[in-house]
Amino acid sequence: MKAGGGVVFGGPRAAALPTLLLGRGRATLRCYSSSPDHVSFIKEAAGTQSPEHLHQLLKMLQVKGEPLISPAAKEGLIPLAIPLTRNSSGFVTALLRWPTAPPGMDMPVVEVRKYGVWLLAKNVDQYIHRILVEEDANNSRESKDEVFHAAGDAGKKLYKKGDFVKSQISSLDVYLLQKVGLFPDILERKVLHHFQKGDHVSALVTGEFYTKKEHFPGFGRPFVFNAEVLLKVGRNLEAKDAARGALKSPWWTLGCQYQEVANIAQWEDEQIEYIKDRVTEEGRQEDLKKGKAPAQVALDEAAFLLDLASVEGTWDDYLERIAACYKEAGLHDIADFVLCRD
Repeated sequence: MKAGGGVVFGGPRAAALPTLLLGRGRATLRCYSSSPDHVSFIKEAAGTQSPEHLHQLLKMLQVKGEPLISPAAKEGLIPLAIPLTRNSSGFVTALLRWPTAPPGMDMPVVEVRKYGVWLLAKNVDQYIHRILVEEDANNSRESKDEVFHAAGDAGKKLYKKGDFVKSQISSLDVYLLQKVGLFPDILERKVLHHFQKGDHVSALVTGEFYTKKEHFPGFGRPFVFNAEVLLKVGRNLEAKDAARGALKSPWWTLGCQYQEVANIAQWEDEQIEYIKDRVTEEGRQEDLKKGKAPAQVALDEAAFLLDLASVEGTWDDYLERIAACYKEAGLHDIADFVLCRD
């Protein structure tokens, strides 16, 4: 069997948490006559509960210079994103609406890029906490007070001004990891610092720690970075395996373009061709003949289509197919959400 077969892209990959889906075509659903507020949009259009302190986060991001944008301004973005603001790099800060998240799983805060998303924080409170610590550690009193004021009571619950200095922890990154939570960019920076000091063992240990599935469920980025770490120390075969493992996750969670990971995995275009085959009518019928439930076939198709869209960043070309798959799987709220845009 050639690389990229069902072992990689069939059951294990499609069933990985969270499952992500696509439907069939090009219509969009205008769900509001004017730009709605984010809390209402999340409840009415995204069909889920808004994070308790979203309003405070939005105020904080605006104070930091990120202009607010409509949550329905989704053109050209991965359709599972709920836009919040536009950051200084020109990317959109958003919430990620996992279609089949387990009960109690928060919506992550992400940065939306052409080929997918970069995880900023596991939830709104964690991101608020991080911003407050960073403002306290780095910024002028005037700016710091504005951000703390914007955080309001939510900020007081999460962080007390001055706690970073009182902790006597010399490194801001160490404080964030110990007191706030795990963040991909900080863990990656930690690995690079180990390399700079010539400590390859610690770099490898931290890279492996990054990939523990309970840390960033559903995201492929940790496995991509670990593959890069393994390459740096000449463990090419292990790097290849790690990259292939990363591609079992949704490709739009890799934190980079698909091709960069495929190169490490030493795969040509056979995976893309395999997925294209899976989303044909013949591929669907083959799965049904194997006894797979129709709803699961639809979910798998949606996941595959999202992967294909991520390769070129052509999300809008797949919207109708995305929505149709969700409907077929019984996720009507998600289908409507995918199509809902300004």
